[in-house]
Amino acid sequence: MPNLLLIDDDTELTSLLSELLELEGFHVNTASNGQQGLELVSDDIDLILLDVMMPVLNGMETLRRLREQRQTPVLMLTAKGEEIDRVMGLELGADDYLPKPFSDRELLARIRAILRRTSQPKSTDTESSPEQDVIHYQDLTIYPKRLEVYCGDKLIALTGTETEMLICLVRHAGQVVPKTQLSEDVLGKRLAPFDRAIDMHISNIRKKLPILSGGRARIKTLRGKGYLLVEQ
Repeated sequence: MPNLLLIDDDTELTSLLSELLELEGFHVNTASNGQQGLELVSDDIDLILLDVMMPVLNGMETLRRLREQRQTPVLMLTAKGEEIDRVMGLELGADDYLPKPFSDRELLARIRAILRRTSQPKSTDTESSPEQDVIHYQDLTIYPKRLEVYCGDKLIALTGTETEMLICLVRHAGQVVPKTQLSEDVLGKRLAPFDRAIDMHISNIRKKLPILSGGRARIKTLRGKGYLLVEQ
């Protein structure tokens, strides 16, 4: 049973959402502000639902502090029309965002999509081949099941969503990957007009990965087409 942490100061909403999510097979912990939420974060939490506007510690500061310690998946709950909140949340490492008010179906779809791409299946080494456990590309080593990325011997602190996006680019290295494909394959949703999620995730990956020799960027943007992971 996936463990969710819902951080929102709207007690009526958290009560309703908790009931809905538990009926759908989730275990839900709740917190009414960011400080309390951070105290409840542990390795057992599979996903955090994080409101932006809260007392004591708002959602952005909560996310910033969380990312200093953990890469736990985060779905930001933002006010309708507040694009700046969505962009800031993605810059700070949120996996996705959902504007309020939202439907139960949309919330459940976003939660399940994030859990599908960030869950780490429990399996022994004898149950899978080495080829499935590691991807090598240039100076990168990627462990898809552990959602870990190394550049040389250095662990790169990518979120689960950023790791999945990098894997998609690696598997199509030297080819242009359209934003529509990245949105559907990685985020599990159709690309909506003016949706900045893909752009922000790619931007975060660029910032975290060291540049190639000669100062070359690892990922090229082809305006109106998509992104390309450059080959040596």
